[in-house]
Order: sequence, then C-alpha cells, then structure tokens
Amino acid sequence: MGLSSFLKRDRTVAGAGFSRWMVPPAALCVHLCIGQAYAFSVFNLPMTKLIGIGQPAPEDWKLTQLGWIFSLAIFFLGVSSAVFGRWVEEGGPRKAMFTAACCWAGGFLISALGVYVHNLWIVYLGYGVIGGIALGIGYISPVSTLIKWFPDRPGMATGMAIMGFGGGAFIAAPLSVWLMGQFRSATHVGVAETFIVLGVVYFVFMVVGSIIVRVPPAGWVPEGYVAPRENKLISKNDVFVYDALKTPQFWLIWWVLCLNVTAGIGVLGQASAMSQEMFPGVITPVAAAGFVGLMSLFNMGGRFCWATVSDYIGRKNTYFVFMVLGFVLYCTVPHAGAIGSVSLFVVCFLIIISMYGGGFSTVPAYLKDMFGTRYVGAIHGLLLTAWSAAGIFGPVLVNYIRAYNVNHGVPKAQAYNTTMYIMAGLLVIGFICNFLVKAVDKKYHMKREEGEAALDVAGEAAARA
Repeated sequence: MGLSSFLKRDRTVAGAGFSRWMVPPAALCVHLCIGQAYAFSVFNLPMTKLIGIGQPAPEDWKLTQLGWIFSLAIFFLGVSSAVFGRWVEEGGPRKAMFTAACCWAGGFLISALGVYVHNLWIVYLGYGVIGGIALGIGYISPVSTLIKWFPDRPGMATGMAIMGFGGGAFIAAPLSVWLMGQFRSATHVGVAETFIVLGVVYFVFMVVGSIIVRVPPAGWVPEGYVAPRENKLISKNDVFVYDALKTPQFWLIWWVLCLNVTAGIGVLGQASAMSQEMFPGVITPVAAAGFVGLMSLFNMGGRFCWATVSDYIGRKNTYFVFMVLGFVLYCTVPHAGAIGSVSLFVVCFLIIISMYGGGFSTVPAYLKDMFGTRYVGAIHGLLLTAWSAAGIFGPVLVNYIRAYNVNHGVPKAQAYNTTMYIMAGLLVIGFICNFLVKAVDKKYHMKREEGEAALDVAGEAAARA
C-alpha cells in the first residue's frame, strides 16, 4: 500500500469498535505541535546574537526584523486556512494532517538553513510562509471530523483540540530554551540545531496523529444520541462553503470573532510591559514573566471550558457573555491601575484571556449551528481570516495609542487607559453583531440531491488524489 493510498479519505473511515475518544488525542498531536508558534519569541533575542554570540554585532538581525517572522506565520495561517479549507474538507483529515506535518517540519528545516547561512529571507520563507501554511492547514484539519464524531458535544470536542494550540507554548518554550542551552558553544548560539530537532520531533508526533485519526461512517451517530430539539439557531441543513460567504451570518460571525480576538491579542502581546508600566516598582520583570505564563494557562483552559459551556447555554449566548463581561473588565482595568490593585488587574486580564481563547474554540461549533456539518471545516478556514486581521488591529491599537499618549506627556502608568476603553467599545460593536445573528435563510440550504452530488465529487477527487 503506497503513501497516496494510505492518505485517501476512504482509508480513514472508522471500522466497527473504533472509539471516538481516539480522535481528540489525534487532533492534539497536531495542535500541540503547531501551538509552538506562541512560543517563537524565545528565539528572538538569541537570533539577534548569531554573529556576536555574547552580544549583538552590527551584522546581526534586529528585533524589528525578527518580529516579521511571527507576523508572516499568522498572516499565512489565515490565508492558507481560507484557500485550502475546501481541500481539507474533501481530502479528509489524514491527508491534511500529514501535509501540515511536512510543511511544519520543512519550515523548521528551511529556517535552520537560513540561520546557518545568516539569510533572514530564507527564515521568512521557512517559518513565516511554509510554516504559516502548516499552521492554517493543521489548525482546521480536525475540526469538522471532531464535530461529526461528537454531534452531542461539538463545543467540548473542538475545545479539546484547540486547547492544544493555546497550550503548545508550555511545552515548546522550555524545550526550546533547553535545546539551545545544549547546543550553545563559543561559536554559535544553538538556534539552527534547535530548529532541526524541533522539526523532526514535531513531524513524528503530527504523523502519529494522522495515523490515528478516523472519520465516522456515513450516517453514524453515537449510541443513545438524541438530536437537539428544534431551534432556529441550530440548523439541520448544510450550506455549501461558497454560499456561506453570501450570507450575512458569516460576516456577522466574522466580525464577532475579529473584534473578540482584537481585544485580546493586543494585550496578550504586551502583557509583560503593560503590567510593569502600570505598576512601576511593584511588578518586577520576574513577576511579569509569571503573569504571562499564567495568562497562557488561562488562554489554554478557556478554550476548553468556554467551548464546553457553549454546549449548554448556546453559542450565541456564550459570545454575549464574552462581550458583556469583557466590556466590564476592560473598563475596570484603568480603575485597578488608579487604586494600585495588582490583584484586580491580574484577575481582569486572566478572565479576558480565557475569553480570548474561548472565542477561538467556540466559533467552529457556532458555524456548525449556522451552516451544518458538511462544509464546516472549509467555512471555518475562511472565517480564520478574521484572526489575520485581528493580528494586525490589536497590536497596532495597543502599541501606537500607548506611544501617542507617552509622547504627549501622559504618564506610562496611565498610557494604556485610552486603549482599554477603545477595546471595551469594540466589544460593544461585537455585541451588536452577535445580536444580529439569525437563522440562515432557507434559500442557502443545500438540497438533498446537491449534498449527495457534493459527496460524490469529493469521493472522486479523493480517489484521483
């Protein structure tokens, strides 16, 4: 049996006795690996000393140049998830996971070459472009499969996998630092060797996930499953991927996700500096680092907890909680700084970041409710362009407004207040967008014969591949 045959969708159909609880670990094998993206910053300072070793040399790369590596990766995550979403859906999760493994490992190996020859453009190509494509394909690869295996708890199922993306940095950050320490010498800092090791290790784990994953047989439902009662916001009909783009529901949810992520990602990237500047002399660099680690933990836990909660209170209500509670918390942060309450400040941001993570894990189930399960993976891929946009909006709002305030004489401890109120205002807009989400018009529903034809086309495409 050749590799192409092994990767075909029809080779991944589960046989009798297969446990659906094997699918979340398969998804985690991929998401824990690509979640390394959140820990890439541990390489930034060492990569400014590739020539100078002990300290940056004039020929070394600058932090501003290195910052584009992560930005490119997130940009191509959104682009690739949108471009390849339908291919992932029709080709099946195994082929998508294996492709993501090859691109992710290849991105690290190419980046190692770029570090070795000291060519930053090669690193941009490796981690930024090829690695970013791996992020997009890998991120969406298990989504629709999990939803099909867990029609009774779609939020919990996607939350388990996407939790891995938020928690991957917990493994990657200390592992990367340890590896660089092992490879460091008097002539090099160990970055290239660490990239090679990570590429190989991640490839192995992601391939294991692709081997384990299965799709359910046609018409399968879990034992004892009772379909949800009639609900205008839970559709039993499917919408074709490109027809979803014609609906107002898609774009309303796009803005809901974009605004929720914008509000969270800006402060996530500046949490350490913000905490030290708002509480000078109280929060030390070591304490700030601990705060960032705690935020990462809540980012990961929020992805599972909020998505699970959404199975009970509904996706729309969950986002209402995000918007209302987030508004209150963002407005409270300046007050916490004014009264010097570190504990209130920390609690506010831990809850905010949990909702940031929860927004990612809840949205696939929200899309499933709106557009059905047939093309939910592809539609999710298109929606992730909201993440790419938020990755620009959030940091720009935080960084440039802070700089403007400081340049105009505002004390650093108060320089973030305006940003917090703007973030609160964005969540008001998100609340309105979420309020306007209604059931998808019947004219967009696929007819039964269209769904069968789509399945036939997908099967033929998979067979040709």
